[in-house]
Amino acid sequence: MTTTTGPIDLTGKFVASRRRPPRHWMDLTPAQRVESVTELGLPAYRAKQISSQWFSRLETDPANWTDLPVAVRQPVVDEFFPTLLVPIREQFADAGLTIKTAWRAFDGAVIESVIMRYPGRTTICISSEAGCGMACPFCATGQGGLQRNLSAGEIVWQVHDAARRLANGELPGGPARVNNIVFMGMGEPMANYRAVLAAVRQIHAPAPDGLGISARGLTISTVGMVPRIKQLIDEDLPVTLALSLHAPDDELRDELVPLNRHFNVAAVLDAAWDYANATRRRVSIEYILIKDINDQAWRADLLAKLLKARGDWGWFHVNLIPLNPTPGSKWTASRRSDEQAFVTHLERAGVPVTVRDTRGREIDGACGQLAARTRP
Repeated sequence: MTTTTGPIDLTGKFVASRRRPPRHWMDLTPAQRVESVTELGLPAYRAKQISSQWFSRLETDPANWTDLPVAVRQPVVDEFFPTLLVPIREQFADAGLTIKTAWRAFDGAVIESVIMRYPGRTTICISSEAGCGMACPFCATGQGGLQRNLSAGEIVWQVHDAARRLANGELPGGPARVNNIVFMGMGEPMANYRAVLAAVRQIHAPAPDGLGISARGLTISTVGMVPRIKQLIDEDLPVTLALSLHAPDDELRDELVPLNRHFNVAAVLDAAWDYANATRRRVSIEYILIKDINDQAWRADLLAKLLKARGDWGWFHVNLIPLNPTPGSKWTASRRSDEQAFVTHLERAGVPVTVRDTRGREIDGACGQLAARTRP
């Protein structure tokens, strides 16, 4: 089916749209699954059996769906289980504990996801769009522009695949579970709000309706789509909000995050505070450190001042991220001395701060790098 509308970029124009992804079991709510199997001529209880195989057992081979009659399996697969994403390239780092995968969708769009296994936990970084329309100049994805939004099924597919691989012990360290999911891959999650929230609900729903991952292990990032942040408050999902700030002053943030011209620093921090205050969930302030651009100590002082001005500023946590530079870019990571000075100024002001463990520099680690190298 062809659609005449599509996602919007920062110019306000519609991006050239593509055919919609085929419908998958992961696009349906539990009620829709029951309705769909009965329309296929099957008894309603088959919906729970199918979901148990897919979400509880993480079984992708219908030959092993032994609680379904053999004659039923292929019609179910044909109707509800199209292949949404095909892995076309993988890169490994950290002795196999970090895996970055480039996926090709049905229409040729290429996206990325990353599995990062740490002692005692595993984090999955997933994409919500093919490309990104936010046009942040230091980001490989932003440089490539927006192709289209992902469907809920395509988003959940990335998590389901990682959960299956971990459960099967395909990563060093033996079988494991997914603990954390961060919407920090390709795309602006809030620009694909409906599909992202549908995916979050499936990821969070208890088995067999979903993957049963705690909402407190889910993080949704945004560069500052204020109306969507306010909408998220009313969703009754205790997910973590991550605000990609990158500069505490509007002059610089207008350059680093073009959306700032619509929702400035004050507006996005106010929205983040409202989210923290309403949900009692601490907001993560994401701040990529870029050499000689935003890493001055006075900017750390200004950031601390802005956070402390918003009520109980302990509900903010600053996550400093050394930039993974992209080939040919003028942007690069801060000097270690400037990074430490930035940390010191925040700590002296009493602001909780950490420096993110950056993995994957040797495997096109920056968001969008692998996809850019993989596209024809």
